[in-house]
Amino acid sequence: MIRILGIDPGSQRTGIGVIDVGEDGRSHHVFHTAINVLGNETFHLRLKQIFDEIGTIIETHAPAEVAIERVFMARNPDSALKLGQARGAAICAVVNRGLALAEYAAKEVKQAVVGGGGADKGQVQHMVGVLLGIPGKLQADAADALAVALTHAHTRSSIERLGIPRTAWRRRR
Repeated sequence: MIRILGIDPGSQRTGIGVIDVGEDGRSHHVFHTAINVLGNETFHLRLKQIFDEIGTIIETHAPAEVAIERVFMARNPDSALKLGQARGAAICAVVNRGLALAEYAAKEVKQAVVGGGGADKGQVQHMVGVLLGIPGKLQADAADALAVALTHAHTRSSIERLGIPRTAWRRRR
């Protein structure tokens, strides 16, 4: 059994999802939440909250591996900068605790979970619920984080089956 933490970084809400993957390749839901940082007085305090809460989640759930969504280029440069800073706070919380980190683009996550890179948030939420047996509608950021964790589980399984090094899995074109 391997425990994977998935993170969907955001400057307003950061999605968190934890799954266990058994020897048979089946994924099981452990925990999910969305860290809402909007109540902070300053952006710096938002970053601190992301860092602190992810650290607490790591200590509580003890994941063996962590996966995070890559930043996409937003139309608004200020939004992209804030998203990158929130992602940086999450990454620092992970590496500060000695864990390795895998990164996945949004299209890769959608492809792995829904079957198409152009899927919308509703489709991702639905498929995550189906794949992990979670009834009802999931909060969008938490569903995205669980989708990142599932993507990592599928990718690591494929790499193990094929017997190739991780660095050869995804080559830039």
